[in-house]
Amino acid sequence: MPRLASQQNETDSLIPQATVPEIVPYLSVVVPIYNEAESIPALYQNLTTSLATLTQPYEIIAIDDGSKDQSFTLLSAIALTDQRFRVIRFRRNFGQTAAFAAGFARARGEIIATLDADLQNDPADIPLMLDKLAEGYDVVSGWRSERQDEFLKRRLPSMIANRLISWATGVYLHDYGCSLKVYRTEVLQNIRLYGELHRFIPAIASWQGVEVAEMSVRHHARQFGTSKYGLNRTVRVILDLLTVRFLLSYATRPMQIFGLFGLGSMLLGILINIYLVGLKFIAGEQLSTRPLLWLGILLLILGVQFISIGLIGELVVRTYYETQQKPIYAIREELN
Repeated sequence: MPRLASQQNETDSLIPQATVPEIVPYLSVVVPIYNEAESIPALYQNLTTSLATLTQPYEIIAIDDGSKDQSFTLLSAIALTDQRFRVIRFRRNFGQTAAFAAGFARARGEIIATLDADLQNDPADIPLMLDKLAEGYDVVSGWRSERQDEFLKRRLPSMIANRLISWATGVYLHDYGCSLKVYRTEVLQNIRLYGELHRFIPAIASWQGVEVAEMSVRHHARQFGTSKYGLNRTVRVILDLLTVRFLLSYATRPMQIFGLFGLGSMLLGILINIYLVGLKFIAGEQLSTRPLLWLGILLLILGVQFISIGLIGELVVRTYYETQQKPIYAIREELN
């Protein structure tokens, strides 16, 4: 008597099925893309050719940052033919920092490499940067020592910004703006990116005590399209630098910065008011027409406000760390 289909399925379920083990990549390459349809075929070819020299498996994560051209169509076609090629498509243009954040969150490799999609970064430098990382570093940052960009619009503002960032953060790099970087994944796990903070990752990660190296990389002139960067980005970089400086120095102790300003303001206001009281009762001068009186009162009020902001900041910091159970330290390794 023939067996019913349900009996056949039940029997088959008892037989162990052969499974193909998933290959976990060692390297994840994160590439933000915005209106780079002309560059995508050559980018894919250059990436796969360069990464073919590696002995470890890899994956490529392309983030379509709300492109208006045929970028997503081309990326989808590649993904259908190459399982190592993964595509994330944003609903709209959120910016390069958001694209990097999405790629980092989905990367499965022990090492994460980043580069731009405009063919100005050379993927052939990635294996060399991995060799540098193997020397014991946690981050290897590319330095476009022979940068192929306009001097006044791109290179000069970049030079000024790099000097300013290095001075403010204490992490001295020649080229913070170079997207070609290689990270150990654990360095990025506790970093949250907002605004334009992707360029500051080596500085933000420095509070963990990471080892940062810099190496010269190749840089090519743009072949297709136009640059997405302009002088207006310099202003945003400076504003984000203030944020990074605060995060590096006072993120867990805001009272020490706001309280310092508050005490200084109050002390100066008290000294001014003591001086004015002396003029009033010793010299008999009228104070109502003296601007210094209003300055002294203003400094006292500002002092109280700064200290109040510091107290509120302390409450916010405690809420942030305790509700998420985030540590205020970073451990490199533990023994036993």
